[in-house]
Parts: sequence; C-alpha cells; structure tokens
Amino acid sequence: MDQQQTDKQFMIEAMLLAGTAANNGEVPVGALLVHDGVIVAKGANSPIERHDPTAHAEINALRSAGSKLENYRLPGTTLYVTLEPCVMCMGAIIHARIQRLVFGAYDPKTGAALSCYNIGSDNILNHHLEITGGICEQECSSLLKDFFRKKRQKS
Repeated sequence: MDQQQTDKQFMIEAMLLAGTAANNGEVPVGALLVHDGVIVAKGANSPIERHDPTAHAEINALRSAGSKLENYRLPGTTLYVTLEPCVMCMGAIIHARIQRLVFGAYDPKTGAALSCYNIGSDNILNHHLEITGGICEQECSSLLKDFFRKKRQKS
C-alpha cells in the first residue's frame, strides 16, 4: 500500500475518534499516533469533559503514547489528526519529536502547522517534521461543520 492510501486509512480511524468526541458533546477532533504501521495511542477532544483546556485530541494521544512507551520523546512516529493542530498542540508535537504530522481539515483561523503559522517546518526551532495536510479534508471538514450546525440549531 502506498503512503497516500496508508494516510487515508489512518485518517479514517482518526475520524471515528472525532465522532466519539462529537457524541460526548466535544468539538469533533480525533488523533492517533502510529509507529512502524501500528497504532500506539489514540486521543479524542475532551476539554469540556475533563475541565482541562489542554485536553485536545493531539495532547491526549501524546500523553497516552508517552505513558505506554514510557518516554516523553516519540521519535519515528506519525501523528494523524482530523484538524490542523493549534499552537499549543504544535508545541507539544515539537517537544515530543514527532517525525511526521498528517492532518485532515485546514484551520484558517488557528492552524499552526501551515495555515496561520508554519511551526515545525519554518526552520526556526531545533526540531523539524514532515507535514502533510488535506488528507480526507472534505470528510474531516464535514464532521466539524455538521457538529456546529447542530449546535446552532439547538440554540
């Protein structure tokens, strides 16, 4: 299987996690961390449930992976996330030494990987990573749009 097909397959898994977040009343973002083709950790948005502004899907996946692998560094891994990470999450991705980031929907308002900032690929920091955006972009974007449309209808 080529890289693009692999990326789509893992993004579909991340979208299922985003669906779980939505079912819990959270913004539908899902993330998973992969090493050597194996899912090491999963995360879904949960800041409301946890009363924790840092409980983004990416952070939850990184925390889970760190505990599982007993290391705060996660080299050689790929993080799949349904929405372009924010500044906080990109900082954590850099500190964890993630090798590759793959995201679905671009975030033109707060995206820190490519949209608003180029954290991780701007050659300013000491760690650089490969970044691929737009994998299953339509599907990931639809999850968010549908979630917020339903929220507005309830109001």
